[in-house]
Amino acid sequence: MDISEITGEQRPIGYWIKQLHVAIDRSIDDLLASEGLTRRHWQVMNVIARQPRTQADLDAELSPFLSAEQPSLRPVADGLRDRGWLTGDELLTLTGPGIRAHADIHDRVTVTRARVTEGISAEEYRATVDVLARMTANMGG
Repeated sequence: MDISEITGEQRPIGYWIKQLHVAIDRSIDDLLASEGLTRRHWQVMNVIARQPRTQADLDAELSPFLSAEQPSLRPVADGLRDRGWLTGDELLTLTGPGIRAHADIHDRVTVTRARVTEGISAEEYRATVDVLARMTANMGG
């Protein structure tokens, strides 16, 4: 089946997924730039805020965001540790100031994330996530 028969578009889903990924990264990075942070900093903080993690667990959970150029989030975690927001060698946890910074950033990120779903119903969002998850499984992911 030719996907353009379904969509009437010449650009495949991969194009739109990549465009969305870039747009989300850019908007979150723009939001965090005033703090000298990136989306990866936010992701590390957010994962650890839910539950302390080892570095290996953190890298495994955020593996879709790793690359040959950035094979581990250890430098990101080290940067947060240097700010006094993260502590621990074996088990990484947020410090008091890190918890406060996470709460402040969380509020701002929530507003930015809401822009992604403007004009999209909860049903449409769930259906989109379901379809993307099945497509990922179809590709062995």
